Amino acid sequence: MAIKRLFIANRGEIALRIVRAAQALNVETVVAVSDADRDSAAARMADRIVVLGPASATKSYLDPRLVVHAAKESGCDGLHPGYGFLSERAILPRLCKEHGVAFVGPEADVIDALGDKLRARAMASAAGVPLVPGSECIASAADARREGDRIGYPVLLKASAGGGGRGMVIAHNGDDAEAGFHKASAEAVAAFGDGTLFMERFVPQARHVEVQLMGDGKGKVIHFGERDCSVQRRYQKLLEEAPCAAMPDHLRAQLHQSAVDLAASVNYRNAGTAEFLYDVQRQEFYFIEVNARIQVEHPVSEMISGFDLVQEQIRIAGGADLALSQDQVKLSGHAIECRINAEDSTRDFMPSPGRITKWKAPTGEGVRLDSHMSEGAMIPPYYDSMVGKLIVHAPTRAEAISKLRDAIDDFVVEGVPTTLPLHRAIIDHPDFIANRIHTRWLEQVFLAEQARTAA
Repeated sequence: MAIKRLFIANRGEIALRIVRAAQALNVETVVAVSDADRDSAAARMADRIVVLGPASATKSYLDPRLVVHAAKESGCDGLHPGYGFLSERAILPRLCKEHGVAFVGPEADVIDALGDKLRARAMASAAGVPLVPGSECIASAADARREGDRIGYPVLLKASAGGGGRGMVIAHNGDDAEAGFHKASAEAVAAFGDGTLFMERFVPQARHVEVQLMGDGKGKVIHFGERDCSVQRRYQKLLEEAPCAAMPDHLRAQLHQSAVDLAASVNYRNAGTAEFLYDVQRQEFYFIEVNARIQVEHPVSEMISGFDLVQEQIRIAGGADLALSQDQVKLSGHAIECRINAEDSTRDFMPSPGRITKWKAPTGEGVRLDSHMSEGAMIPPYYDSMVGKLIVHAPTRAEAISKLRDAIDDFVVEGVPTTLPLHRAIIDHPDFIANRIHTRWLEQVFLAEQARTAA
């Protein structure tokens, strides 16, 4: 049955985004808030709010039993986790199922399987998806040295249960591999409670490319093209664009098919993203992982496809079949997204909570802003520092860069420092304009140049 009342277990811009998508489908909305978010934009727009608890995320947004209890008690028949928080915790869909609440996302068993990178690699291999040359589980420092010698340096030690760059160490030789094993394992235990590691060949100048997927849970999966997310700092994305202009069309088609095949092989349901490493020099791509949720950068795919992915999420969770076939998804033009954070990039990206004293957003054809901020809004110190996403769409990449430049220039934010000046400088850099970027470019080239200039 179609969802009639949706519980939104998240905050910030994604909570507001889900409210708007649900209301477009005539679905009632109940937004979960902490004490710090009682007066948020999502709370004001929703039909109802439920206060989960204090500002601390562990006592509010990160308590799965509390979240599902609140959903059930507020009469909701669906729950959307957004991204972050509990969105990829299998306990949430399990509790939803136990209490008769439709979960807007994949099945719990699929989340479990894909959340373990070693299991996900095995599933990708079984589906015929190319993998980065690597290892199985590494149990000791001696194993790390032996596997590094076999694969060939440099290599990357990675946490099986991890993400976001935690539990990841680059090793350039055997001594590095042994030392890196201890460092990465300790980080993985601290971050995820699981120190299991594996190893992959490190590609020094790789692109991070990901495919937006949507599945019906019955083996039918379609894609909405790929995104290039190579502008990163400490493995955190700062800017995303679609399509990947560095990839030839024949390889692009193979990439899309590989992602679809993998998701179809596990009867993937709802929205997800298959992430790949693209070796530009070898013109080869390798599977990294699947994010079993809607992602921050989904508007980039929406802009080039014209479809509302969150609405489709809600429909599928309510039992509907995929409303689209692959041939109905026509991708056009180029889109770029900037993640705007309340951070001071001149002070090592220090978070800058506080009150916004002026907020004047850009407008115009092909310009979109996903944000929960407004003049007078308070940015609390308890959560992620992202205050919005600025997305532009134009016929070509060059035109999209020009449009983004104008949009940033028209964007006025006062009261707190943001990363808008950083984004303006990035898109003006000759390497970005010429599309000569890679996942280490921001740190190795751009930020290094800025540091030398400042000195």
